[in-house]
Amino acid sequence: MNRFATQRYATVFLAVVCVYYHLHLIFTGLIPNLISRPIHLALALPWVFIIGTKGGMVKRISGSLLCAFGIYGCLYIALNRNTLVEQYGFIEGAQQYVLGVGLILIVLEMARRAIKLALPTVAVIALAYGLFGQYLPGEFGHPEIPVGSFLGTLVIAEGGIWGPLTGVSVNVVAIFVILGAFIGAGEGGSAFMALATKLAGRFRAGAAKVSVLSSAFFGSISGSASANVASTGAVTLPAMKRLGYPASFAAAVEAVASSGGQIMPPLMGAGAFVMMELLRLNYTDIMAAAILPATLFFFAAWIGVDLFARRYGLGAMKKEEIPSGRVVFRLAPFFLIPFSLLLAVLFFTSYTPQFAAGLAVFAAAGLLIVNERLEFSVSMMGARFIDACLHAADQIAMIASIIICAGLIIGVLNMTGLGVKVTSIILGLAGGKLWIALLLTAVACLILGMEVPTTAAYVICVSVAGPALQDLGLPPLHAHLFIFWYALLSTITPPVCGTVFIAAGMAETSWVPVAGQSMRLGLGLYFVPLAFVANPCLLHPGISPLLALLAFGKVAAGLWLLSKSLIGEYSLVIRPLLFAAGLAVIFVMGISVA
Repeated sequence: MNRFATQRYATVFLAVVCVYYHLHLIFTGLIPNLISRPIHLALALPWVFIIGTKGGMVKRISGSLLCAFGIYGCLYIALNRNTLVEQYGFIEGAQQYVLGVGLILIVLEMARRAIKLALPTVAVIALAYGLFGQYLPGEFGHPEIPVGSFLGTLVIAEGGIWGPLTGVSVNVVAIFVILGAFIGAGEGGSAFMALATKLAGRFRAGAAKVSVLSSAFFGSISGSASANVASTGAVTLPAMKRLGYPASFAAAVEAVASSGGQIMPPLMGAGAFVMMELLRLNYTDIMAAAILPATLFFFAAWIGVDLFARRYGLGAMKKEEIPSGRVVFRLAPFFLIPFSLLLAVLFFTSYTPQFAAGLAVFAAAGLLIVNERLEFSVSMMGARFIDACLHAADQIAMIASIIICAGLIIGVLNMTGLGVKVTSIILGLAGGKLWIALLLTAVACLILGMEVPTTAAYVICVSVAGPALQDLGLPPLHAHLFIFWYALLSTITPPVCGTVFIAAGMAETSWVPVAGQSMRLGLGLYFVPLAFVANPCLLHPGISPLLALLAFGKVAAGLWLLSKSLIGEYSLVIRPLLFAAGLAVIFVMGISVA
């Protein structure tokens, strides 16, 4: 057996173990946090430091050494859990000091290799503040924290690397990532695309509207803007270019639509599961609150595409490119079965979302044995199963890199009280005015989200700005969704706009015009979070369905006017009037729950 075959078998084995471990946690009871969370990190390390490493010999060797030390550190924590608990978060002995510093450095390097420099840089600044903040004058200083206590809280207790954020990654995010991978490995992706094409392909700018719908469908299982662009864009971008759409417009549609997947129920993104943990709410409550704003997101994208198509004469897809109803019907079970099972367990039983997702994973895995022509093949099932495990393990490692590094930042904020101090500053700048605090928070989320992934930006911003918004009277769920939404919009906000870069590369065009078109298509989206603050009924459809629908129609009409002012063929006199009218419709006389 040659070296490449050995590596392949080892990679597959590791992927299967990773998937099995996270399923095992769901169905076989509780494991102490200082055992389950270190094992989670140990399983993620090889994917970042060895399997995902691209570069020369030095980088591969250093990656292998870091991976080995990281796994040793994780196993040390897990095997010595009972002893470490009795230390109450205080490092003892030279070995534990080396272990603590080493694990922190490995988490930082893991994040750097996985998602570049921005997030670990923020973490390093936070760590430096925790260690040396006592030397800062004024209210930003803090009492000195003993090094042993500082490192111990972050590394051998549940206050940093093994904190609640890592628990979300282990117990919730991982299982939904696995579900998305298994649905995507079978005919689920084809089913989503066929349904979107059938529904939207016959309309004006049909291929672009297929992109909007397919991004909503696929984003609901991927929860990742970049993954959404890469998957749906591989089909929709060539179709749009083939039909003569400008490349910058095609890429902009894909970038804007794909960003919304992270807020589209039922699966949403990792941030939704973090929100569930931070707010101590049921996942169904998060879904119910997110559904109307998410629908407004894709409605605004749809309207923008339609107005652009009308202005530039973009036609529908060719009839032969639209699947027949028979094909759509044949493919529908590949996503309806696992989704229906997931939602049935979520809404009609008392089981956890993780348990519901676990059952849906088994349903999706069973469907891997059959293809769209209803042909059964065990060998095909085996190949698809391996692909699903490989994709799931890789995504779990990526998300773990983000969340565990963000956990370091949150640990320092909690130890030093910095979050409370920033909250007081926001309150001071806002002068007691909620709308000023909202705008300050939105700008902070957009700036931070340009440099770090959505989930990390949300976690950091909600830790420092969330309490300020709540102190000014905004309910916790509203504050969290507001912050998460603006962290999400950073993916299309220049100058650092991840989905724009990816879509532009796939469309083989410059990112600058793509960013410009994205802002035109998506500008109305920046007002949706402010709209659900002004119209709280949007987040409570279960309490007041009629009022929620009235608020939805009101905001949708405002977004339509905003889109017409930006994209429609109107004079420079009419455009500002339409824009002002749109804002007035959205914000004047907001609709609230009683």
